[in-house]
Amino acid sequence: MAQSDIEWTEVTWNPVTGCTKISPGCKYCYAEVMSKRLKSMGIDKYKDGFALKAHPETLNTPFTWKKSKVVFVNSMSDLFHPDVPADFIKAVFSVMNNTPQHTYQVLTKRSERLLELSPELNWTKNIWMGVSVENEKYTYRIQELSKTAAQTKFLSIEPLIAPLKTLPLDNIDWVIVGGESGHKARPIKKDWVDFIKRKCEERNVAFFFKQWGKAKFNINPQDPTIESDHPKHAKGGCELDGKIYRQMPPKAA
Repeated sequence: MAQSDIEWTEVTWNPVTGCTKISPGCKYCYAEVMSKRLKSMGIDKYKDGFALKAHPETLNTPFTWKKSKVVFVNSMSDLFHPDVPADFIKAVFSVMNNTPQHTYQVLTKRSERLLELSPELNWTKNIWMGVSVENEKYTYRIQELSKTAAQTKFLSIEPLIAPLKTLPLDNIDWVIVGGESGHKARPIKKDWVDFIKRKCEERNVAFFFKQWGKAKFNINPQDPTIESDHPKHAKGGCELDGKIYRQMPPKAA
């Protein structure tokens, strides 16, 4: 199947906010930092900071969008957190099922609960399901994702903070890779990225290199995408061997 180098503009939809940390990728969670900032700004939705909270009042939001959108679901939380009631997860899925004009990207670190609930969920084709993987220890999440009934499955290998030794890609459609940003960011190494890219090429899986995270992690100080005014700018730049990889799953074409 041919892969497409298209780019979509995303919006976010947060029917749940707040979370708890479960693995090293959570250490410098951007959502936690953002929640504190939004709380200090007096945003009512974040009055409890990063405490996990469901927001049923937001369930109607996707029905109000007049144009089709690509929607990142719960950028400020994890839908499959154990404290999110199963009935609320099903309610979120019902909204996604009933707004087929939108494409939803759902990402979790709780792959065990994802797999457990998968048979009870309606996996319409507009729901893309992904898991986060930050190092080798958490590649089991990929295997659990692959067993779900999601029609499009993706990996967010971001922040990549250690090398992967294996990368099972059975039933995986898309892999996103990126370095960590922020003032305490942990480094990403080019050979770690090269390994993932090579595995994707071997299996004809769409490969998306998001960013180096910091310019000092980028092995090419002349990478033009480091500059903030570059149309393809990403944190730390995003070229890999002089090329930008922004492939999307074949099903997105």
